[in-house]
Amino acid sequence: KDLHLPVAVPDVPSSPRREFPADWSIKTRLLFMSSQPFTWAEHLKAQEEAQGFAQHCRATETTFPQSIQEPKLSTELRCAFQQSLVYWLHPSLPWLQLFPRIGADRKMVGKASPWSQDEALQQALMSEWSVSFTSLYNLLKAKLCPYFYVCTYQFTVLFRAAGLAGSDVVTAVIAPTTRGLREAMRNEGIEFSLPLVEERTRKQKNSNVNLETEVANSIEVGDSVEGEEPAPGDDDDDDESFSWLEEMGVKDRVKKPDAISIKLRKEKHEVQMDHRPESLALVKGTNTFTLLNFLVNCKSLVAVAGPQAGLPPTLLSPVAFRGGTMQTLKARSINAKARVHSAYEDIFSLEIVGPVLPHSLHVLTMLLEPAQRGSFSAVLYTHEPTAVFNAALDGASPASAKETVRRDLPACGLHPKTLDQLSQRPTLGKSSIRFLEMKDYAYTWKS
Repeated sequence: KDLHLPVAVPDVPSSPRREFPADWSIKTRLLFMSSQPFTWAEHLKAQEEAQGFAQHCRATETTFPQSIQEPKLSTELRCAFQQSLVYWLHPSLPWLQLFPRIGADRKMVGKASPWSQDEALQQALMSEWSVSFTSLYNLLKAKLCPYFYVCTYQFTVLFRAAGLAGSDVVTAVIAPTTRGLREAMRNEGIEFSLPLVEERTRKQKNSNVNLETEVANSIEVGDSVEGEEPAPGDDDDDDESFSWLEEMGVKDRVKKPDAISIKLRKEKHEVQMDHRPESLALVKGTNTFTLLNFLVNCKSLVAVAGPQAGLPPTLLSPVAFRGGTMQTLKARSINAKARVHSAYEDIFSLEIVGPVLPHSLHVLTMLLEPAQRGSFSAVLYTHEPTAVFNAALDGASPASAKETVRRDLPACGLHPKTLDQLSQRPTLGKSSIRFLEMKDYAYTWKS
């Protein structure tokens, strides 16, 4: 009964492509649908499950023909399917769902949290977390981990190795941020940019330049000078502007704006973007190491009250790391009937419950292509705060990034085709893929 078939399939772009763009958001659920059954994904044997785990740990690449005649009988397919479901997590507390963390308080209420009132236990948890976080960063720097996520109760950080997302240096993107977090980062000497704010400012400047050109061409220069506003910050002018209030005898009742309120007004635009996708911060190169140290020592990283009090952030990775626990995505196949015109037809579906990381989505589609004979569709459910990770960031040329991947990342644990996809410069903007369809071995999608 929890199979939610879409009432109407959304419109998809009309230009089919051999590959869909990289999607750096974390998915909470995938629902694949096909006219072919998903029996090959059901009831894996103990041997197939074990082989899948071994293939994951050894980063085994499996190649399939364009179409598999009997998917249910293909041991290679079933092992590769198990391999595609693996991800790594820290901390691991089986009675708590540790992703998503943003907005998870309601789900965690009433769950046992023995560390919330025990400072020694909190310190032990944070100490272990710091070791795991540092281990992941070191793997990333050594080009043995392609990317990983740090999920706090307020924001998420995505660390990406050099060569991914069109950048030839290590990058970290943080979203959403607040003015307080940005100020703290500046105070620690972390250099960062706000790409989406800068892009908007650039567009506004361009439109203003165009407007000024039009105005200059249509009116006399003298008129424009006459209408010019006085320079801000002139105290004498401010005093004159309040003189008429004195004549009316009400000057004492009206407060002149003080320095603090003027400063607040100037900072209003910066505060307005807090908690919004536009507040995404980009950290590059050696500054990512400074960011690591900042996050390890950041007091506001962990909630001090509520159900998440004292609980370290969740670390999610596609590869093993110190203190990480191997986890698998939950998969189940469901058969249903859907009304098509005046008749009912069998619809076969495969549900994957997350956190689904970017590489898993790509690998799953690579398996479904031969197993479902080049025809399937998928509804993708995104963890919304991570959709902005698809924003294009200033980086190296695509050729330079591809060369970095080819030279440095073959041992990072991902399939070469997946690496190739993740090396592309993001194109989805602040949105993510919601609907994906393959017909005749070509993709269309809706974001």
